[in-house]
Amino acid sequence: MAPLFPVPSVLTTIIKSCLLFSLLVGMVSAQLSPTFYAKSCPNALSTIKSAIDSAISSEARMGASLIRLHFHDCFVNGCDASVLLDKTATEPGEKNVGPNPSLRGYEVIDTIKSQLESLCPGVVSCADILAVAARDSAVALSAPSWSWTVDLGRRDSATASSAAVTGNIPPPTLDLSGLISAFSKKGFTAKEMVALSGIHSVGQASCRNFRTRIYNETNIDSSYATSLKSVCPSTGGDNNLAPLDVTTPTTFDNNYYTNLINKKGLLHSDQQLFSGGSTDSIVTTYSKNVGNLITDFANAMVKMGRLSPLTGTSGQIRKNCRIAN
Repeated sequence: MAPLFPVPSVLTTIIKSCLLFSLLVGMVSAQLSPTFYAKSCPNALSTIKSAIDSAISSEARMGASLIRLHFHDCFVNGCDASVLLDKTATEPGEKNVGPNPSLRGYEVIDTIKSQLESLCPGVVSCADILAVAARDSAVALSAPSWSWTVDLGRRDSATASSAAVTGNIPPPTLDLSGLISAFSKKGFTAKEMVALSGIHSVGQASCRNFRTRIYNETNIDSSYATSLKSVCPSTGGDNNLAPLDVTTPTTFDNNYYTNLINKKGLLHSDQQLFSGGSTDSIVTTYSKNVGNLITDFANAMVKMGRLSPLTGTSGQIRKNCRIAN
């Protein structure tokens, strides 16, 4: 029987595309599993956690650095540990271009990889180490304490793509519309973008990234701006650091959002989340309810960890995270 109303060919194409996207997401979810190493390397997760706890105990800032490393990996061609690869004769390496020279934590990943290679040679991927390290870092810094389950089974790329860094990593100069667009390209909603921005509850930023804000912008608390000028002069001091969350700089909580309401966002892109735009209400909700933030952040991190992973026989399991096999 013919349909009462003919379906336009364009609509048919859209429906097919949506079904295909859902199928691909389902395939990725099916290939990744929290128990992927249960038999092949049963002590993998405890080994990673121990190393992360030790690193953060020595330097709390390292937790934020490791979460950022995972983010910068996943946003450039998917979660494949390509950000860890050193430069070669033909490829400058992702870690050396755009905003990535400020990335840190490589030595912690190296230590974990070395330990896992001793336990289970050629089994645990560098991409999975990054994903678990990000989770364990957030847990170690969080108050109240909470966690989420990490999907495992990613494999490592054999090449980096320095050319793909620009245009995929959102710079701190973006306005709200630019932030929404940048995250939308990766499949995230505006709400998920605001939740993921909560990682700025910990960590630090260099003067070069907030100088324009504290000297030229008006939507900033005046006393806060004055205090920052003592750290970040109008010229020079580009690498001087200030905490992204002035209230609880080494604790992953919801004070970051309260700071935004009080016009104490360090970066331009931070304050854009609460600037009279469409995300103001989301910021307000997270500032009042840490439970909502925890749930949404964890779900968004799981989603980010599923960005175009290499699975099955694709890619490789690097023996050294800095060098392809």
